[in-house]
Amino acid sequence: GLKPVHRRLLYAMHQLKLDPAAGFKKCARFVGDVMGKYHPHGDSSIYDALVRQAQEFAARYTLVDGQGNFGNIDGDNPAAMRYTEARLTEVAQALLDGIEEDAVDFRATYDGEEREPLVLPAAFPNLLANGAAGIAVGMATSIPPHNAGELLTAAVALVRDPEATTEDLLRHVKGPDFPTGGILVESAEALAEAYRTGRGGFRLRAKWHEEKLKNGTWRVIITEIPYQVQKGKLIEQLAALMEEKKLPLLGDVRDESTDVIRLVMEPKSRTVDARMMMETVFRASALETRFPLNLNVLDADRTPRVMGLKEALRAWLDHRQVVLVRRSEHRLAAIARRLEILDGYLIVYLNLDEVIRIVREEEKPKEALMATFSLTDLQATSILDMRLRNLRKLEEMELRKEHKKLSAEQKKLQALVKSRDKQWDAIVEELEATRAKFGDGALGKRRTEIGKALPEIAVDETAFVEKEPITVILSEKGWIRAVKGHLPDDAELKFKEGDSLHGLVHAQTTDRIVLFSTSGKSYALKADALPRGRGDGQPVRLLVEMTNEDAVVAMFVHQDGVKWLVASTDGKGFVVRGEELLAEKRTGKQVLLVESGKEACVCTPVEGDSVAVTANDRLLVFP
Repeated sequence: GLKPVHRRLLYAMHQLKLDPAAGFKKCARFVGDVMGKYHPHGDSSIYDALVRQAQEFAARYTLVDGQGNFGNIDGDNPAAMRYTEARLTEVAQALLDGIEEDAVDFRATYDGEEREPLVLPAAFPNLLANGAAGIAVGMATSIPPHNAGELLTAAVALVRDPEATTEDLLRHVKGPDFPTGGILVESAEALAEAYRTGRGGFRLRAKWHEEKLKNGTWRVIITEIPYQVQKGKLIEQLAALMEEKKLPLLGDVRDESTDVIRLVMEPKSRTVDARMMMETVFRASALETRFPLNLNVLDADRTPRVMGLKEALRAWLDHRQVVLVRRSEHRLAAIARRLEILDGYLIVYLNLDEVIRIVREEEKPKEALMATFSLTDLQATSILDMRLRNLRKLEEMELRKEHKKLSAEQKKLQALVKSRDKQWDAIVEELEATRAKFGDGALGKRRTEIGKALPEIAVDETAFVEKEPITVILSEKGWIRAVKGHLPDDAELKFKEGDSLHGLVHAQTTDRIVLFSTSGKSYALKADALPRGRGDGQPVRLLVEMTNEDAVVAMFVHQDGVKWLVASTDGKGFVVRGEELLAEKRTGKQVLLVESGKEACVCTPVEGDSVAVTANDRLLVFP
């Protein structure tokens, strides 16, 4: 779960003994160390990586404990490394636990002078707990942070039942857990699919509540913003959207944050619904983001591939088993060496006078000792290196006690190395201990609330438009424009030379204007989108896809519940509901089928119960 720069940083800090119990040291000191010994890149890239590990709003479980200015959620920069200090956290210590006990492989550093670990022992599930994001050559990865307590519970479940499915694991892992909180709005099905395949995404929203004020007024308070959104830029974005009139329901935004986030959003008017206002803000701004999941990782054979949640946990558990066996074998070798030395010491105590004589009188005491008491080279050397004060009476008791204790430990470890069942029992104990340490308390508490897939709140598009009266004017040659206010029918209007008025309707900017053409098609235009100002407007054919042969028969404002009679020049027609004339696309909607050579000629509102038709000086009335 770490990039090389992070691993090298932690290892260099470990070498400098910067443990959680130790004091802080200047960042410049170990950044220089990392650059000189392990990571031949620029100091700024190393320091940036260090800073991110220390920022509580960037890392779910910080690996570095920083002292000084390490930047903030507004996007301000940290202080230079000569001013800041750091040390490792408990989590980082868990990642490094056992690194001196041959738990992992080492390789030579770039200059061949030092050794560095290939991976860390990782007693903490860092890959999923802290997440990772990055772009390599030809591939990328994006893993959100998760709750360590949930991951460890799932890992225990997976050890106890290796056949557990992703759905079983998702009973424990509820979803990502971002350091900045927020609300996850994703359906359970989408979550399950993402974790099964290792690809998907999570919609994340800011957390808000309504605050009632006096006289029926209210405002919205935002207390958590989505992960990796800089608060300063977010405020700028909201201000820009308000200036562009893209958030018509929002009156004002203020940032009243201290170290706790508090954004105040005031509505344009108190009659607005808070949920509707927030829906418009979520749709337009970074208060709602989507965090992609692309669980692309290097497996144990250093092969990049996309894993599901189960595979990733399985890979970590298998690594823990390898670490456990390697540490046990390392400890067994150390015990065997110590027991060999103790056996030699005990021989000394049984034949003390003879040993002293040999050491005093023999030319080559080492060889003589080895020959007399059948000692190994190591035992003879240890006896000769022994201090005189170790020959006191009590020492023999101590040695026998130590011998007994080590023999018992050796027996236990030999049984562990031979039995897979015992290994997995030991791993479960480790997992439980890690969960007790990091899964509870303020650090372990889940921060991101798991919401549900949101019910679609129908946002009335008209809410985005300021309502004001306009007059829509259409000329004979098909030029359309809108002017402010409701003009009288006999108002003096100017047109291009040779053009004249075709129709004029009074509307509001929130209305839809319907045009019915000679081809039998209807078109709908948003009143606020019509060209405004003193000019001649725009040709209708630029706003909708109408051919040059077609002309507009009727133009009117759409009203719910009104019925219309449409007819063509061959006398065919019918009554149609106004809603049927609303076309969503520029291409319009074919309402009346017109035979070739004929065209639509009537579109009129229907009231009453009879139709009167005149032709050739005759009148016909029918129901």
